[in-house]
Amino acid sequence: MATRIRQKAQKRNEMAKKPYAKAKYIRMSPSKITYILDLVRGKKALQARAILENMPDKGAFESLKVLNSAIANAENNMGKNADTLVVSEAYVTSGPQFKRMSARAKGSGNVILKKTSHITIVLDEVVGG
Repeated sequence: MATRIRQKAQKRNEMAKKPYAKAKYIRMSPSKITYILDLVRGKKALQARAILENMPDKGAFESLKVLNSAIANAENNMGKNADTLVVSEAYVTSGPQFKRMSARAKGSGNVILKKTSHITIVLDEVVGG
């Protein structure tokens, strides 16, 4: 029931020291956002912003909003410079699913799952310039 309590607490403490941003309940499937976040993970924050601005996908637009929020959090709350920031973690987790019914033959029905996502982007400072 309470597995890895120490590890989870340590991860929360480490994450509290780094600037991050989350967007919850995005009405997109996590699989559509995952490949977009794979492109920006490990890149400098301003370079990642340029990549996301030039992608036509809706997932890129949502990820860009989260990245801009994380950069603003770093600058305003922690006093860090945007030029020295790098995207250390970028991941998406699945949120709750809306279940809808679609009518089928002979009075039966199909379940349609409308998926949601939670996007998290964590920034870190470049070590050694």
